[in-house]
Amino acid sequence: MKTQVAIIGAGPAGLLLGHLLRAEGIDVVIVERAAPDYILGRIRAGVLERTTTDLMDRLGLGVRMHAEGLPHDGFHLADGERLIRIDIAALTGRKVMVYGQTEVTRDLMDAASERGLEIIYEAGDVALHEVDSDAPYLTYNKNGVVRRIDADFLCGCDGFHGPSRRAIPASVACAYEKIYPFGWLGILADVPPCNHELIYANHERGFALASMRSETRSRYYIQVPLDEKVEEWPDDRLWDELAVRLGPEAAAHITRGPALEKSIAPLRSFVFEPMRHGRLMLAGDSAHIVPPTGAKGLNLAASDVHYLSETLVAYYKRHDRDAVASYSDKALARVWKSERFSWQLTKLMHRFPDSDAFDRRMQIADLDYIASSIAAQTSIAENYVGLPL
Repeated sequence: MKTQVAIIGAGPAGLLLGHLLRAEGIDVVIVERAAPDYILGRIRAGVLERTTTDLMDRLGLGVRMHAEGLPHDGFHLADGERLIRIDIAALTGRKVMVYGQTEVTRDLMDAASERGLEIIYEAGDVALHEVDSDAPYLTYNKNGVVRRIDADFLCGCDGFHGPSRRAIPASVACAYEKIYPFGWLGILADVPPCNHELIYANHERGFALASMRSETRSRYYIQVPLDEKVEEWPDDRLWDELAVRLGPEAAAHITRGPALEKSIAPLRSFVFEPMRHGRLMLAGDSAHIVPPTGAKGLNLAASDVHYLSETLVAYYKRHDRDAVASYSDKALARVWKSERFSWQLTKLMHRFPDSDAFDRRMQIADLDYIASSIAAQTSIAENYVGLPL
């Protein structure tokens, strides 16, 4: 098979990129190792920046998102006693949208066939070849047969564990990583949220987050040690701990219910440079990971896709090779700013094992300053709603 662009990975990054390129008349094939049901079964983030919602609208795929999503004007930081509201709409003139990543993926999947976007699911043993030549290609195994796709460009949207990043030689690569000494224990339940906006809580017992997927489905998290076991947290214990950490105002409105899903996720910050090598481009989690504290994972992938689609359109429509050469630097400039915000918010809201009484007082002082400073709130709001492209 031959195509202009071969995309590895049919998550939201790969699907968004595929749709944007097809809309410009560029030939695209997406190769995905998993089955559609597996992809749609993954529980992921649910806060969308304007960058992401604008891309869905541009594709004409935002109808269900606007009908079922929850526009949010702000969110809260909590310090155990009070809620500090960050009014992002008043401070920036923009809003975020609560709409699950799974639903974004479903919308993109459902539109693929009618828009001529070819997706090859359950493709095993995907390997990238000759990425630094003018004739890159990939191979994969489907039903016991090894197949090959030749392309002008290969785009790695295959996540942290995919093969694309590994195809870039170590001699030209540099990876930056920070592993956090705790994880998030999450519970998903069909109960109404305790607040109509998200609450990020800093408590002496550790971080907590009150979030939602809809007006009837809630998502809560607490910070736990990395060696904690889900089995040690029956539902009642987890609800009790959430009530303590979120503070009395939020606790008074918590509705308890059985867990639909419960899991522990580790936290890390990771950036891989460069995001382009030869005819291979990386986007999304294949190039970077952010801790979920700032709700940046999917949104950062969407900004990568914005830059990458512009790059490839410029190449095919205007024969602009300079756009290809500049993709990595342009994308990484925004990646590092988003990493910075997620890192800072993680430091502000979590208890670190090696922190002492002084560190705790600094967190309290920082939250006091944020509560009284419009300038500090504006900085947080600008980053949370999404920096300009």
